[in-house]
Amino acid sequence: MKIAVHIPTQTLELRDDAGELLRRYSVSTAANGAGELSGSFCTPRGRHVVRAKIGAGQPENAVFVARRPTGEVYTSDLGAQFPQRDWILTRILWLSGCEPGYNRLGVCDTMRRYIYIHGTPDTEPMGIPGSHGCIRMRNEELIELFDLVPAGAAVEINA
Repeated sequence: MKIAVHIPTQTLELRDDAGELLRRYSVSTAANGAGELSGSFCTPRGRHVVRAKIGAGQPENAVFVARRPTGEVYTSDLGAQFPQRDWILTRILWLSGCEPGYNRLGVCDTMRRYIYIHGTPDTEPMGIPGSHGCIRMRNEELIELFDLVPAGAAVEINA
């Protein structure tokens, strides 16, 4: 399995080992565009792997902070209580760069930047950039993707 994220079209494709398209999802990447530097709030490009899958068995809209479930389940009321919070919901696919000096190690390390594919409130738009660097997905679609891809799956992010 291979995941391909295309920043210009704000799409994520899942392909099998033969390259056949299995799924296509609308996503939201960084509002600041593409970039690899720590602190840039950009979505990193290049070759990555799913280093860890976090949240199996959690309910849809489970809230995560520092990759741990808080016990909360997102609702519009909770969102209104904390309007500035960057919601990480449902599941996390934690990405790790594969290209030293570009998206791995030093000031450009994707994993140390805590770049994920994760769920977001349904009120957040897909198909347009809006994240702080991560790749946001609809929760229902993220659950489907999470269940289909293994840890170690290849992820290519293109601008």
